[in-house]
Amino acid sequence: MAAGDPTTKHSIRYTCRMLLCSVRGCHLGLVRDVRRMVCPRGHSFDIARSGYINLLQPQERRAKEPGDTGEAASARRRLHDRGFTEHQWLAIAEAIAAAPDDVVLDAGCGEGFYLGTLQRETGFGAHGIDISIPAVDAAARRYVECEWVVANADRVVPYPDRSFSIVLSITARLNPSEFRRVLRDGGRLLVAIPAPDDLIELRGSGRDRVAQTVDRFAGGFTLIGRRRASSCADLDAASVRDVLISIYRPLQRRPVEAKRVTFSLDLLLFQAA
Repeated sequence: MAAGDPTTKHSIRYTCRMLLCSVRGCHLGLVRDVRRMVCPRGHSFDIARSGYINLLQPQERRAKEPGDTGEAASARRRLHDRGFTEHQWLAIAEAIAAAPDDVVLDAGCGEGFYLGTLQRETGFGAHGIDISIPAVDAAARRYVECEWVVANADRVVPYPDRSFSIVLSITARLNPSEFRRVLRDGGRLLVAIPAPDDLIELRGSGRDRVAQTVDRFAGGFTLIGRRRASSCADLDAASVRDVLISIYRPLQRRPVEAKRVTFSLDLLLFQAA
C-alpha cells in the first residue's frame, strides 16, 4: 500500500472489533483483505479510500441515496463547527461519563460529530454506523481514529453480541432489541430525542416523546437518568438555511432571515438489565 494512502491509517483499527457479514442469513465474521472485508463464505465488502466500510445491501436501499444527503451532512457539520451544538455534546459527554477503556457504538452517527468529538476527548474505542454514504464518508475523513460503517442498523447492527459498553442513539432511529444484543450486561445506552421546543422557531412545537421512548426500552433496559439539554443561539441567515437543509419538516423554507433559534434535546440514559 502506498505511503499516504488514506486507508493506511485505518489498517490496524479494523482488527479491534469484529464486524459481521450483512448478507441475510450469513452474519459470519469479516476479516480484512487489502481494500475489502470478506467473510468465510466469500461475501465481500469494499473499504472506501476515506476508510469507511460499506455493508449496505442493495435491497436495503429504500431510495437511490438513503439517509442524509451530502448537502444535509455538510449543513449539519457547519452548524457543529460554529459551536451551535456545543451545549448538547457537553451534556451527552457528562451523561455517559465514558472512560478510555469503554467501547462505544453510535447507531445513526450521521457525519460523526458527536462520536468523533467524544472519542477525541476520551480516547475510547469508537464505532459509528449510518445508512448515508455521504455522511459516513464525511465522518471517516475527519475522525480517522474511529471505525465508520455504512449499514442499515434498523435491521441488524453488524457486530457480535455484547460488543459494546456504551451505545449512543442521537436523534436517530431506534432498534431496542439490537441495541440490547450488542450491549454488554450493565452497559449504558444514551438516547437523545428532540425536545418539544427543539427548533420551535423553524418547525413549530413538537410533541413530548419521553414517555413513549421509555416504554419502547422497558423490556431490556432500566432508565437511570434523564435531563434536557437546551440552548439558544443567534443565527445569521446562512446558518438558518443550514438548519432548514438539515431537518426534514421545517415550518417554512422562505424567506430565510437571521433569527434566534432553540436547540433542545431530551437525554435518556438507560442501563442494560
